[in-house]
Amino acid sequence: MSTQRRSTPSRAGYERVSDDYLQQRQLRQGAAGWLLLAGLGVAYVISGDFSGWNLGLAEGGWGGLLIAFLLMGLMYTCMVFGLAEMSSAMPVAGAGYGFARRALGPLGGYATGVAILIEYAIAPAAIATFIASYVEALQLFSLPSPWPVYLACYALFVGIHLWGVGEAMKVIFGITALAVVALLVWMAGMIGHFEVANLFDIAPTDAAGASEFLPMGYAGVIGAFVYGIWFFLAIEGVPLAAEESRNPRRDMPRGIIAAMLALLVFGAGVLLLAPGAAGSAAMQDSGNPLPEAARIARGEDSLLAGFVNWVGLAGLVASFFSIVYAYSRQLFALSRAGYLPRWMSVTGRRKTPYLALLVPAAIGFVLAAWTQDGGLLINIAVFGATVSYVLMNLSHIVLRRREPDLERPYRTPGGTVTTGIALVLSAMAVVATFFVDERAAGITAAVFVAFLAYFWFYSRHHLVASAPEEEFAALQEAESGLK
Repeated sequence: MSTQRRSTPSRAGYERVSDDYLQQRQLRQGAAGWLLLAGLGVAYVISGDFSGWNLGLAEGGWGGLLIAFLLMGLMYTCMVFGLAEMSSAMPVAGAGYGFARRALGPLGGYATGVAILIEYAIAPAAIATFIASYVEALQLFSLPSPWPVYLACYALFVGIHLWGVGEAMKVIFGITALAVVALLVWMAGMIGHFEVANLFDIAPTDAAGASEFLPMGYAGVIGAFVYGIWFFLAIEGVPLAAEESRNPRRDMPRGIIAAMLALLVFGAGVLLLAPGAAGSAAMQDSGNPLPEAARIARGEDSLLAGFVNWVGLAGLVASFFSIVYAYSRQLFALSRAGYLPRWMSVTGRRKTPYLALLVPAAIGFVLAAWTQDGGLLINIAVFGATVSYVLMNLSHIVLRRREPDLERPYRTPGGTVTTGIALVLSAMAVVATFFVDERAAGITAAVFVAFLAYFWFYSRHHLVASAPEEEFAALQEAESGLK
């Protein structure tokens, strides 16, 4: 399909592309039903149960992290309902970027897509550092530096994605199932060692509002927000599989909602049992909290600790593996539409966007090897995520009011009130990232501004009208013109 220039409210410019442009950028359709999509949603996030969340204990104590978990759990649940609606109405690979593109225009769509891309490009690097911690705890190798572990993660799992999406989805589902089994076995083994007093063994500070429940005071709750998010971070990536699913209008809502319900249960179990059995003080700085909790509660030679340490790697691998998929599809969609360099969206013989897989992998590996700091990388990823949440929730509200007649196979319970709650909480989360780590927030903001400058000075004049997300926008303009 050839393109023609047309004006939009943001004065985006469209360039002609060759007739085979989209033929060179095709994904494999029909690769996933709702169960695989639910597994993908759990896979994105499940590493957050195995490591990273516990750093929130050092920020807010158990009480502060509990409040953060409840508020962020509410935010994600409300947002997921909105995403279920938008993904059933607009099933495109751009997902959040595509929704915001239709609601907020090219700039709003691009800003959303870039924020999601920052989140997904950095999160695997953070997870790689946690995988290295688990490998070190198993004493598998004697390495002077963890960078070979990072390299092995990227080489192996990006390689499987290059093999094909159908094969990758099945591997993701299998690894995730193994991680879920490990998590359930760990929970069963820890229940008998739970003591309420262990939750509150971090000594109160002299901060305002400090107590046994909130040892770091009221400010500790804000500080723990980032780690409350880590229990759910990346669930919003399920709609990125829309163009590769069998029946996205039906399967997308089922898959993402089922995944969210499972993650609420897993997160609550981990937050209660790990500090409750081993003590919050012991958990707050651990690189492998679940095996360490088992060793503290059941003894150094605990079979449960060894089992969870080995199989727990599956949880970290599942998230690493699946988020690699997510960043490639987000980059693919932005590139295909011309917002980022178009050469990154070309797909190979097996219908995989190989450059969109390889470029962020190289960046993520360098960042992991350079910083070796999972906490810093978490904070960078979360900042990008929270910005995208504000824009995606706003998009749902705008679309409900501007396009009430848009066909919606699934409708959000509570409508804009539901996503309004998520919008307020996500705005609070953006502010919280600056309280936790000004350096990480500053780095992410600088990268974000650089991306916006690229759009403003170059890519908005070179968009591709035939990209699916742009076609949705064109349809909206045509329908508005008939009214």
